Amino acid sequence: MITLIFYDILETKVLFITPPFTQLNTPYPATAYLKGYLNTLGYSSRQMDLGIEVILRLFSKKGLTQVFQEVGEKTGELSENSARIFRLRNRYLQTIDSVISFLQDKNPTLAYRISEEDYLPEASRFEQLDDLEWAFGTMGIRDRGRYLATLYLEDLSDLIKEAIDPKFGFSRYAESLALSANSFDELHEALMEPSGMIDRMMCEILEEKIRLWKPESVAFSDPFPGNLYGALKCGQYLKSNHPQIKLWMGGGYPNTELRSLKETRVFDFVDFILLDDGEAPIRLLLEYLSGDRELQELKRTFVRMKGEVKFLNNSAVKDVPQRETGTPDYSDLPLREYLSVIEVANPMHRLWSDGRWNKLTLAHGCYWGKCTFCDISLDYIQRYEPINASILCDRIEEIIAQTGNNGFHFVDEAAPPALMRDLAIEILRRGISVVWWTNIRFESSFTGDLCRLLHRSGCIAVSGGLEVASDRLLALIKKGVTVGQVARVCNHFTQAGIMVHAYLMYGFPTQTAQETIDSLEMVRQLFDTGVLQSGFWHRFAMTAHSPVGLDPQSFGVISQISELGSFANNELPHLDPSGADHGLYGEGLRKSLFNYMHGVGFDIPLKNWFDIKVPPTSIPKNYISKEIQREMPVQYKDQQRILWIGELPEIQILEHEGISELIFSGKKEDFAMELPLELGIWLAEMLAEVNYLKPLQNLKSIREDYEKKFEDFSELVESEVWDILREQGLLVF
Repeated sequence: MITLIFYDILETKVLFITPPFTQLNTPYPATAYLKGYLNTLGYSSRQMDLGIEVILRLFSKKGLTQVFQEVGEKTGELSENSARIFRLRNRYLQTIDSVISFLQDKNPTLAYRISEEDYLPEASRFEQLDDLEWAFGTMGIRDRGRYLATLYLEDLSDLIKEAIDPKFGFSRYAESLALSANSFDELHEALMEPSGMIDRMMCEILEEKIRLWKPESVAFSDPFPGNLYGALKCGQYLKSNHPQIKLWMGGGYPNTELRSLKETRVFDFVDFILLDDGEAPIRLLLEYLSGDRELQELKRTFVRMKGEVKFLNNSAVKDVPQRETGTPDYSDLPLREYLSVIEVANPMHRLWSDGRWNKLTLAHGCYWGKCTFCDISLDYIQRYEPINASILCDRIEEIIAQTGNNGFHFVDEAAPPALMRDLAIEILRRGISVVWWTNIRFESSFTGDLCRLLHRSGCIAVSGGLEVASDRLLALIKKGVTVGQVARVCNHFTQAGIMVHAYLMYGFPTQTAQETIDSLEMVRQLFDTGVLQSGFWHRFAMTAHSPVGLDPQSFGVISQISELGSFANNELPHLDPSGADHGLYGEGLRKSLFNYMHGVGFDIPLKNWFDIKVPPTSIPKNYISKEIQREMPVQYKDQQRILWIGELPEIQILEHEGISELIFSGKKEDFAMELPLELGIWLAEMLAEVNYLKPLQNLKSIREDYEKKFEDFSELVESEVWDILREQGLLVF
């Protein structure tokens, strides 16, 4: 008891904050990563997801009462939809706490009331309900309830945006102010305006945490443009009310947008801005704030000195190796309070928004690091450093024990196949029950056998960049894959029971109208053959740190930026003289993909999806199916690894008959195989030797042992016995 009281009044070295708003269903992991690192140094730190705390306060009976009171002062200015929501305010106040509790999975039986469609008040978002059964099929009661509850929250969000705060959004706040903001003027003007209801609510919650934890420093992690306004608004509040607290900021937004920062006014809201991996810069900053280091010794840190922005980069201090960064620490975060919503029918987007996932990184950076549209010049992609499978599984087990949750999203740029293989084997060896998904590159290393192993370890989905489904453009992108290869890899994952999501791109430099339509035809066939289950079209954006942005002329585009702005510089406007007018194709691509994801529309001519005249596709109708059929048979080589992932068979020996029987127990049924006695004994011993609990073996040792006792190993691998073993769980890769 004494220890607990002492800990509560102990001053906190750092309070890490994820500003509003990021995700409703799970915390963004950056603060947990940094808190885990400070644990290894012995620093006391706390963390909070200010976004979810504001959402829970706003979408409560008390919060909505405030909303409706403020809306009531301007009822004559409301749209018809908002006026309807205001008239139904009593119904919203009666239901809001129960709906939030339901989305937190605390009162699942409410799904029955919600699904009857006479419990929730309905406004314009519910107009799409005619498409509910078509879009989602025969949903379970709880899924249907979550979808309807999500529409209910979105109706309230529409009211808040119209009548309370036009900057509001569930996963972004004032995002437009930070998007491509070369100048700080507009954002500064917004920050100088009187605080609105959501700003006040945000600062009230922040004040509560400051009084509770008494931090010496507050660190804002800003992953996206939609977090920047919230961070600076909090900084403004702290500067006015707690000037003794040092404020710093880092994360994905500064890393990409603020690398050429010259704007001094930003430092009216924060004291330091840190770039790239935070561990080493934070350690040096804390040492400086403690008086143990000079200001000039800071690493990758912007400061304001004598009225100018200075970038201090102590390159003599190396970054912290990934094996020494510690296990992400999710303590302090209200893990049971997040909301599982169902926003759209896209299967992969549902994974992002439904359920809470522990976030973990397999490797720092990208092992490929060549894609010309990607920011490969930046440290977070350029510096590739994997962690070994043993350390990863240690961290997985620690996080499961800490959070009580065994779902993991590995947030890599592209997870390395060899490391995924080693991790999957280590998961099986330790008997860890996990569910996981990650981002990959569709490379040929993902054989059918590797995909089966990944699924056996708990992999349920992968996402990867098909980008522009054109071999010419894939070569220009330096993706290192072809459309045919992507089709075969997608087939491997699908056959193994792993869902596949493809990132799709249109508008890459020099892309023609013909290539756009041909790319759509490739996507149509991938869905029609059943090897792709989810996808999303993105419009190409030229960024300052990508090969295209660094050398636009080599890609046939003309940059329209004559000089960098003083604030954010990342996305670059450009002209593509030899390409199509890409803005004409977005809606048709989106509409067709939505249909394909639901298994319909495959016979509709491609031209019918567009409001403009488009060329007919030049892709043969059976192109993808032929590419899948071009799968090369397995070539067995001595250096390949062999692994048994099934249950070890029971062997029954009938010596007087010279027969053995191997009994394989699958999850659903048993299977028996009669074999000559000596062969049956050898196979049982071999499977025990290559079982996943044992060290990986090369095929060479198995071949040599077989040929000592029997004949040519090729006779075995060409036999029905071998085929059966392969079906039951014998993998070679």
